[in-house]
Amino acid sequence: MFIDYARIRIKAGNGGDGAVSFRREKFVPKGGPDGGDGGRGGDVIAIGDTNLNTLLDYRYSKSFKAPNGVSGSGGRKTGHSGAPLILRLPLGTEIFVIQDDRKVKLVDITIPGEKVILAKGGRGGKGNCNYATPTNQAPRYAQPGKHTDEMELELVLKLMADVGLVGFPNAGKSTLLSVLSSARPKIADYEFTTLEPMLGVVSVTDYQSFVMADIPGIIEGAHIGKGLGHQFLRHIQRTSILLYLIDVAMADPLEAYRTLRAELYLYDSFMDKKPFHIVLSKIDTLPDEEREQRLQDVRAIFKETTGEEVEAISAVGNIGLDQLKYTLFRMIQDSRA
Repeated sequence: MFIDYARIRIKAGNGGDGAVSFRREKFVPKGGPDGGDGGRGGDVIAIGDTNLNTLLDYRYSKSFKAPNGVSGSGGRKTGHSGAPLILRLPLGTEIFVIQDDRKVKLVDITIPGEKVILAKGGRGGKGNCNYATPTNQAPRYAQPGKHTDEMELELVLKLMADVGLVGFPNAGKSTLLSVLSSARPKIADYEFTTLEPMLGVVSVTDYQSFVMADIPGIIEGAHIGKGLGHQFLRHIQRTSILLYLIDVAMADPLEAYRTLRAELYLYDSFMDKKPFHIVLSKIDTLPDEEREQRLQDVRAIFKETTGEEVEAISAVGNIGLDQLKYTLFRMIQDSRA
């Protein structure tokens, strides 16, 4: 199950209390203070894990508490510190702390193995052996360990992929992903077949590949939450390349492209700065005698109006897919460079 949002509560461990103790041994009738220090409370630490791609582990478990430090004891013995509590998170997870109904961003986990301390454990209290003075040689006071506060966190996952598929519902995005990769999204001839993002690895050569993400179809008004807009548009914010997929049979492919681009811009203006490629899909649905003329007309309109070259493919008919893979891979390499 793909889960990309969760709210949890975390608490670092309390520090152990310092001990009040006095040395009691045979032939030492008036031993001095020997209370040990308390141990430090455990930290709560987030770690980026490449083996995870969902926040499912945090959907049903809502509370996470690190162990407390152990109190000190006699003989100047320091209590054990609490072990850290590790929260393993998929790459692309943003962590926000909720404060008075406001969200404050703490960190963005994007690097494999990245460690971030979300909450520090409380310090251990000092034992009474630390408070002996020439005028107070038998202190009966020890410092208590520091108690920590509970924090409420919001976890938001944004998938990290090289190519993000953008298109209206039923534009053929899921079919394209299933043909180019080993991903198996649900495919059917009705709108909003895809109800959750899908990732697929597209092989270009034996040693070269890239990751493609398919999100549910965009409709006009998606930037204000219509359809599945707000829920999934964030997943293409991190992609290197945007691939606009437009059904060649649409009455006005240029207007469809403009609508898609406008929705992304209104959701996040930075999307307008990403490299992109435009592809006409489902060309196998056109009769052979009409196909070439239709493609020439649409390409000419795009070239004249936007200056962009348009590629044509059929995922079902396996037309133009190899060329598309190489084009996207070159664009990804250029983007990285």
